[in-house]
Amino acid sequence: MIFRKLLRHSSFFLVLAVFAFLLVSNAPRASAQDHGIPADHTGHEGMSMPMDDPTHTDPAEQSKLLADKKESEFNHHLAGLFLILAGVFIVAERTLLQRWSILRYAWPSCFLLSGLFLLIFSDTELWPFGPQSWWYGLSHNPEDLQHKSFALILLALGIFEIQRARGVLKSAWAGWLFPALACCGSVLLLFHEHHTGMHSAEHMTVMARIQAEHRNFAATGFGIGVFKGLSELSTRWQILFARLWPVLMIVLGLLLMRYVE
Repeated sequence: MIFRKLLRHSSFFLVLAVFAFLLVSNAPRASAQDHGIPADHTGHEGMSMPMDDPTHTDPAEQSKLLADKKESEFNHHLAGLFLILAGVFIVAERTLLQRWSILRYAWPSCFLLSGLFLLIFSDTELWPFGPQSWWYGLSHNPEDLQHKSFALILLALGIFEIQRARGVLKSAWAGWLFPALACCGSVLLLFHEHHTGMHSAEHMTVMARIQAEHRNFAATGFGIGVFKGLSELSTRWQILFARLWPVLMIVLGLLLMRYVE
């Protein structure tokens, strides 16, 4: 009986989100030693290449690498902010809709805006911000292709959920579009390439940390997809699942806002 009462209060889930975030944030960061790499970096994997030493990089290249790092971190942080807003809108949806019915479009719009931003402003070496054409960048740089794929997934999630909020998509299968796309995007994160950290002085440690962070993103995103799908089923746990997936969305947003390279 007490558990059911807790389920009705959104504040309980916000506290749960913060608690889960603190657990993740206090977990030890991955390092080169965690991946079985000797401390002295013996072998080819640990060799210090000229490109990995800032003293061997000309100022123009250093400036470009720093700009790419800041751009990547900003994109992750902005996506995290939109996810937090979306999660808060979902948790508080019942209360908000009693006053402003138009806010039923609020959380899907967060995905839409995030996808639009990443589609346009990620990978600024591409036109119109840089000299490369989209065709060349997407066909020669897997990282660019992955970024645009994530942007399209976010756009699709926003569009589908806005259509559901409008009452256009009423079929049962429409409820599984979000879970399917969320799980697909999470799996793609496991194969996401990040070349920025490869040019740092401690590139093995940096790359291990980036990979660990993306595994956390993928695990949390997959949980969002699974719980969202279970919330579409009429079971005795439906209310619980309906509360859990936006909480995980807030947790993922917090993880993204803590992202560093």
